[in-house]
Amino acid sequence: MPQIFNRTANIVSKASIAAVGLLAVVLGGVLWAVMMSPYYTNVNVTREQPVPFSHKHHAGELGIDCRYCHTSVEKSSFAGVPPTQTCMTCHSQIWTNATMLEPVRASYRSDKSISWTRVYALPDYVYFNHSIHVNKGVGCTSCHGEIAQMPLTYKANTLYMGWCLDCHRQPEKYLRPKSEVFNPNYVPPANQLELGAQLVKDYKIIPLQERQSCSTCHR
Repeated sequence: MPQIFNRTANIVSKASIAAVGLLAVVLGGVLWAVMMSPYYTNVNVTREQPVPFSHKHHAGELGIDCRYCHTSVEKSSFAGVPPTQTCMTCHSQIWTNATMLEPVRASYRSDKSISWTRVYALPDYVYFNHSIHVNKGVGCTSCHGEIAQMPLTYKANTLYMGWCLDCHRQPEKYLRPKSEVFNPNYVPPANQLELGAQLVKDYKIIPLQERQSCSTCHR
């Protein structure tokens, strides 16, 4: 029976299989790079806001406590966005004619909330509770980054599940004394792992199996 395919067909077929495999790897790498890029995650990308609010000025330079504006962060799943009345507590006395603050004054006059652009947003299938985290020693900067150094607010972390699980699996790397939770300038000590391990016990952190259970965050 005559040979149907030339001997070089074996080489071509093997090369084709290798090329397809290589292409799959390259495409996977490109997809991963895109998913981790600021283009997709918005990490380090400032969002345009109705008013250019500066955490660096308010929290960093003036030392205003996070809870002054985010009043529900210790007792609710939401940190809370301050009402215009909170802003006007100060700005009815200072910078009263500043052009950039006209949206604040207009909101106060009309009793209509300012439409801020969300910087952090989780999918609907993810449940997150601010209060349980801050009451268990997770600091604001652990998730929100160096917020007191941000002239304009941007997303500091991806909020991907793997990022969350890193803390859930090893909370001793991140926990801090409760007195330091709202300190934007807190620096972990050299013995952080030792301190964190003790805080895991003191704060009665739930067991690892529960911390990484699907139902803990997906409800």
